[in-house]
Amino acid sequence: MMPLSLLIFSYLQILDLMSTVAFMMLGGREANPLVRFAFSLHHPLAGLLLVKLTVVLLGVCCWLGGRERVLAHANLIFALVVAWNLAIIIATAAQIG
Repeated sequence: MMPLSLLIFSYLQILDLMSTVAFMMLGGREANPLVRFAFSLHHPLAGLLLVKLTVVLLGVCCWLGGRERVLAHANLIFALVVAWNLAIIIATAAQIG
């Protein structure tokens, strides 16, 4: 059975993907250079999906390798990233509206 840490990690990846798309729809620019590079390979959404799939697979590798502590730390980092994304979305939307 999938551990809670991997489930949360996967959920945070979905939230990061959705908040990144929302931010970009408001005219924002991706700050992560690796993700920006993935955007240039094909359609930006396809690049973002590829990056997120890769990250989730790395999470699965951590779980299979018994590195759940790494997942717990990554969950904290991605929770902060999602909160940051949402704060930027709100601030941007307030300027537009």
